[in-house]
Amino acid sequence: MSNRPVLVYDGDCGFCTTCVRFVERRIRPRCTVSPWQFTDLEALGVTQERAEHEVLWITPAGSVYGGAQAVAKLLMSARGPWSVPGALLTLPPFRQAARAVYRLIADNRHRMPGGTAACSLPAHLRP
Repeated sequence: MSNRPVLVYDGDCGFCTTCVRFVERRIRPRCTVSPWQFTDLEALGVTQERAEHEVLWITPAGSVYGGAQAVAKLLMSARGPWSVPGALLTLPPFRQAARAVYRLIADNRHRMPGGTAACSLPAHLRP
């Protein structure tokens, strides 16, 4: 296992890839970023089904955070002011609101800028 956290995302999704590229350029989290399609998920202790469902943040100790909490951890790992909204996303009522917003976006990512119809399909049905 790496000594850095790992951010796992859906590399086949245009929206997800666009978001990750923005994060790498602007937020600059201290982690390794990897699409689940090119990641040894078993070694990280996660399933393909979970990786298809949500972005994942995996700590060097093996703790796994998904969805909005993965985003919170990502923001908290960044330098500068990004850690403040990240910390807020871990506290009620922000945590619940973040979970709802994340799920709304994730469930509709094929409709988001950069998204494609393939984003709405499970991996085994994608072209």
